[in-house]
Amino acid sequence: MIFNSIVKERQQPLNENYIIDPKAAWITDVAVIEGKNLNDPFHTSVCINDELKVDFPIGVHRAVGGHHDFPNSGDLLCAALASCFETALRLIANRLQIVLYKTKVRATANVDVRGTLRVDINVPVYFQTMGLKIEVTLNNSVKEEMANKLIKATEQSCIVLQTLLNGTPVIVDAKILYCDNTPI
Repeated sequence: MIFNSIVKERQQPLNENYIIDPKAAWITDVAVIEGKNLNDPFHTSVCINDELKVDFPIGVHRAVGGHHDFPNSGDLLCAALASCFETALRLIANRLQIVLYKTKVRATANVDVRGTLRVDINVPVYFQTMGLKIEVTLNNSVKEEMANKLIKATEQSCIVLQTLLNGTPVIVDAKILYCDNTPI
């Protein structure tokens, strides 16, 4: 099956512009939490994207005392990985003119919470392992070499996967403010 790649059509002018002006390729994604209802330590919400301002409820995992009644930060990390990989897969498949019949991407993250709870200070406070399980259904006419190229190119193009694999440094800039909370 031959078709025009809408992805190539949309990305080609961007690619040409980024060659001429590499600074134009720099973007910044944002998520912001402005604490509301600070008396509830188990719930908050995060505003995703400065432009769209999608308010997303967040809970705390039961393994650290929460109710786990809303997605927690680990769930969001897995969601970011799975969504980035599946999106990259769709874009690359379109560019390679491969028709996708079904996709399933499952991201997992495993952590020993004794570290974050300070039960054992020798236990690291980060996800010790993460995984991606990918299932892609393609037409029988797609050769194995092309299918493998699709997966490999997706791995190389998935920004969240590459960020995790390369351990990107995070700069923490904290400012403590004080207020006079003398009763009126």
